[in-house]
Amino acid sequence: MHEFSIAMNIVDIASEYAIRENASVIKEIEIEVGELAGVVMEALEFSLEAAVKDSILEGASRKIISVRGKAKCRTCDHIFDTNDLFTACPACGSPAPDIIQGRELRVKSLLVE
Repeated sequence: MHEFSIAMNIVDIASEYAIRENASVIKEIEIEVGELAGVVMEALEFSLEAAVKDSILEGASRKIISVRGKAKCRTCDHIFDTNDLFTACPACGSPAPDIIQGRELRVKSLLVE
């Protein structure tokens, strides 16, 4: 379950930011997770519960924002929603589009005191 290592990295990122900003409390964290990032959302949420124990994120509210997958056809430049990496272009049928959105996995924002 790689989601636990992701959760631990999120705690590390938040802790480093809090130290850099001389913050003693993190009130809220927003995390963006793309639908094509290969992350099981339920596993990430479960892992975060364990990872934040005894950390600066323990009392913080957590928002996990799901980012839909989008692709752009290399042939006709059509942009379309996709839920996998291998969907053919619905406009021209060309295979292997460029994924332009949905692979994100990042801490979007932190609210600190």
